[in-house]
Amino acid sequence: MSNSETIDKTINFVKETLKNAEGGHDWFHIERVFNTSLFIAKDEKQADPLVVGLGALLHDIADSKFHNGDESVGPKMAETFLKSIDVDHSTIEHIKNIIENISFKGGNFEQKFKSIELDIIQDADRLDAIGAIGIARCFNYGGFKNRKLYDPEIPPKMNMSKEEYKKSDSPTINHFYEKLFLLKDRMNTETGEKLAAERHQFMETFLEQFYREISGRA
Repeated sequence: MSNSETIDKTINFVKETLKNAEGGHDWFHIERVFNTSLFIAKDEKQADPLVVGLGALLHDIADSKFHNGDESVGPKMAETFLKSIDVDHSTIEHIKNIIENISFKGGNFEQKFKSIELDIIQDADRLDAIGAIGIARCFNYGGFKNRKLYDPEIPPKMNMSKEEYKKSDSPTINHFYEKLFLLKDRMNTETGEKLAAERHQFMETFLEQFYREISGRA
């Protein structure tokens, strides 16, 4: 099977699997991360394009936050699918490692695996968490979880452990400080850094306007 056929089959699998997913973690999120990963990979010539494509497409196939925190579901689901379309063992293991190590998890998670392909996909995934799309996804998920929009009596909680981060139910605005504003300085690639700077600035502008309006000032 050619690489393009493998990618096409994976796209169809992901679309079907995530057809009822929460709006910030649906097929359109995957598609954006896939396209951004390919864009970043153009400047990272040593990256394996098949691994980048498959990793981007499968990175959120079963996000643990929608599976009672179980981080094993995604890698297992990806492995089962990739075996069914005869992807080689080393590529499958690489994809599983990407899925297991891509998430923010409170910012204190120590990656146990590194590769340029993971760097690329992680940048693309983090870029989709900031800027205009990131703001939209942030509030969409907050609504999905029925969280408060804003509460000045509940300050952001920084440097959370992975378990604290997974269980957090803090107001949506706090997520800007607990995660989104931290991502600009955690990019792995030069292309990712350039894209993140612009999106970060947009979020700062948004919050300035948000606080101006919520305080009753014109």
